[in-house]
Amino acid sequence: MAVTPWTLLDTATVPGGEGDLRLMQRGSEFCIMTGSTALMNSRMSGSEEALASLSWAAINTHKQAHMLIGGLGMGFTLRAALAILPADARITVAELVPAVVAWARGPMADVFGTSLDDPRVTIRLGDVGTALAGENRYDAILLDVDNGPEGLTRDSNQQLYSVKSLRRTLTTLRPGGVLAVWSSHTSAPFTKRLATAGFAVREEKVRARGNKGGERHHIWLARRPAAKPQTPSGPPAA
Repeated sequence: MAVTPWTLLDTATVPGGEGDLRLMQRGSEFCIMTGSTALMNSRMSGSEEALASLSWAAINTHKQAHMLIGGLGMGFTLRAALAILPADARITVAELVPAVVAWARGPMADVFGTSLDDPRVTIRLGDVGTALAGENRYDAILLDVDNGPEGLTRDSNQQLYSVKSLRRTLTTLRPGGVLAVWSSHTSAPFTKRLATAGFAVREEKVRARGNKGGERHHIWLARRPAAKPQTPSGPPAA
């Protein structure tokens, strides 16, 4: 039986000149690659969907929640979030490479469906690091940037996962909020950095194809401790 070959649809340069992305297609299957590494495939969405569901289950409030998703990819995490978040929620998606958004509205329009037009969604072009500013802005921050805490497509992505940046991210979360990080592999040093930055950390192993199995991927769920209730002050005891 003949195997359908992959076709190159488009190439995009990562801003800053840090590598290229290639969009490939084979029949109804899509793949985004850098060099010889497949970053994502339209037939494997289970762990990216788990990134959304585990994050939503972990946050301490669902009222007017604001979720930040770092990296649009093939939209698996976004669509999973839209399926479970209520109508009063907001989702900001930060995507560094403009071509990825163009692919979502063009060749991969059937994969994305109407997700980009959902009124809860705002697409923000640029480095997700610029969205990680201010205090108490998000209930959940979901990072699916590169292939995990060690930068693959951009060396500068490693800065996103440094203790200094993680401490800044901690303050960007509302008390009780959750930082969720997707990775193709585990990393004990990253777990330690999360704890050093002040997070309470839980780790989950998930399958690339969800219930259908596939490779094991890794998700960190790092919570900002909830604010402690203040003890009312009163007159000194007699």
